Amino acid sequence: MILYHGSNTHIDVIDLQKGKKGKDFGKGFYLSSSQQQAYRMAELTVMKTGQGTPIVTEFDFNEEQSHQLKRLDFTSYNKEWAEFVIMNRMNTSDIQAHDYDIVYGPIADDTVGATMQLFQRKFISMDELIARLKFRNPKYQYFFGTSTAIRTLKRL
Repeated sequence: MILYHGSNTHIDVIDLQKGKKGKDFGKGFYLSSSQQQAYRMAELTVMKTGQGTPIVTEFDFNEEQSHQLKRLDFTSYNKEWAEFVIMNRMNTSDIQAHDYDIVYGPIADDTVGATMQLFQRKFISMDELIARLKFRNPKYQYFFGTSTAIRTLKRL
């Protein structure tokens, strides 16, 4: 399967240390099965940093190898997904909040921080949190969080 990573720089070697804390599935390397979605993420990165140009790097993902890894899949927006995203978004430590090699699931909307604060302060319910975090047209992401997981990817 071909997966895409959108950034403002060329990715020759994946460096997990460059991942950012507090992301949906934790600090790691994120990809999409949609080239268009990856390009949009690259554009957002350029806008946020004010540096570089949008670049999409392609990877061949060896799914057969991934079956030997610890993997978590969310097929829809649901309570378990929301709790997992909250746990990871709240984690500001250098220690991963989970021990999965690969996580697949929906992307939370960009207003997630403010929405999570409303939930934590009990202004909105879990159902309302999930509804607010959904993209109108759901987009999915792949998270690779360990060097073992990264070995299932080959740069094209």
